[in-house]
Amino acid sequence: MTDSTVPTTEIDAIPATIPDDLVVLDVREPHEWAAGHIDGAVHVPLGEIPARVGELDPSVRTLVVCHLGGRSARATQWLHAQGHDVTNVAGGMEAWEAAGRPTVS
Repeated sequence: MTDSTVPTTEIDAIPATIPDDLVVLDVREPHEWAAGHIDGAVHVPLGEIPARVGELDPSVRTLVVCHLGGRSARATQWLHAQGHDVTNVAGGMEAWEAAGRPTVS
């Protein structure tokens, strides 16, 4: 799978209020998470995903986010190959915050 085949969405395609049937997976490092994240997101740093994949429901639609979109693209690619319903968030948290979307810390 190449980067161009990683399922990806733009911030403006994501509802302002995350619906209950959509999970946000944040794959950033703990210090990035602590600085601010999407309310209700699940935090699993990129390097821990293979060991913690069992914590994620493959059938639930999941948005994967990092700082700019690179790490989340790798996570999305790997999770997609494992059969998960995942989509990378283009631009990551930087795009989220630039769009005026709220964060919690």
